[in-house]
Amino acid sequence: MDHIFGPVNSRRLGRSLGIDLLPKKICNLNCIYCEVGATTTLTCERGEYVATEEILAEIDAYFADADRLAAIDIVTVTASGEPTLHSGFGTILAHLKETTGKPIAVLTNGTTLMNAQVRKELALADVVIPSLDSARIESFRKLDRPATCLDLGEIIQGLILFSHEYQGKLWLEILLARGINDSDEDLEALQAVLGKMRVDRIQLNTVARPPLESFALPVSEQRLQEISALLQEQNPGVQVDLLAQGAPTKDTASAVSADEQVDIVDEIIQMLKRRPCTAADINKIFHCGGLEKVEQYLAPLVRSGKIHTRRHGDRLYYLL
Repeated sequence: MDHIFGPVNSRRLGRSLGIDLLPKKICNLNCIYCEVGATTTLTCERGEYVATEEILAEIDAYFADADRLAAIDIVTVTASGEPTLHSGFGTILAHLKETTGKPIAVLTNGTTLMNAQVRKELALADVVIPSLDSARIESFRKLDRPATCLDLGEIIQGLILFSHEYQGKLWLEILLARGINDSDEDLEALQAVLGKMRVDRIQLNTVARPPLESFALPVSEQRLQEISALLQEQNPGVQVDLLAQGAPTKDTASAVSADEQVDIVDEIIQMLKRRPCTAADINKIFHCGGLEKVEQYLAPLVRSGKIHTRRHGDRLYYLL
C-alpha cells in the first residue's frame, strides 16, 4: 500500500496505524533535523498532491478486513511533509472517523493554523500534536528553514487560536537542537507563547535520529532534564514528556511465525521509507522476537542494496 503503514507501537499513542497523505517531500519547512529528507517542494499552497479518492480507496480496502480494525488503538494521520497542505485533509479525516470508529491523531508542524478552514478540519481529530520549535525568528529560520510565505508571528497566533477553540487533546512538541534553539532566551520566548496556550502535554524532543544536516546536533541529556524541569515548573498541571529518552514499552507479543516473514520484510521497508530505525526500533514495532531475528530480516536487504546503514551517535540506523 502506498499511503498506509504499520500498525506500529507508539509510546505516545499505542498501537497506531499510519496514513501518509503526501509524497516526499511537500512541506512549508525544510528543517535541518528532518529524518524524512530535504523538502523538494517548498510551498504554502494547499493542493490535491495525491488524489483524495486514491487515499480513501486504500483506507476502505485496508479496513475491509475486520481483524485489521480490531488490531489497532488509533489512526495517525501524517505525511512525508505537512499533512494539512493536502486540500482533501478534512474529507480524509471525516472518512476515517466514519469508517473506523477509532480515535484519530494528527501530526502537524503547526504552521497552517491561521487558516480558519484548516482549524475547522483539524478539529475533527481526537489528538492533535503540533510543533513549535522556536518563538524567536533567528532560531526559527536556522532550525526550521521556512518558506518565505510563512510568518512566525502568524504561526504563533494560529496555534494560540486553535488551542482555545479545540476540544480534543493537544500535545505540543518542541524539538531542541544544540546551540540553535536551546538558549535561555529561546526558552523564555517559548514560555511566553505557552502562557497564552491551552495544552494538555508538552513533548520535549531532540535530534535522536539521523538528521538532514550533519550540524543538527542533539541537546545533552542533562540539558534536556533541566529544560523539562523548568517547563514543568512554569506550566503546572501540564504533563511534560521527554520523548528523547525513548521510554521502554513492554513487548508481550510472541515472535512472528515463518509464514509472516515476507509480510514483515515488506512492512519494514515501508517503515524505512518514512524514517530511519534501529534494529531495536524494528523489533519493538513489529514484535520480531529479538534483535537476532531482526538481523536475519535486515542483512539480506543491506547486501542487496535495498537499504543501507548510517551511524548517528552510538546507534546504527537502517534507512532507504
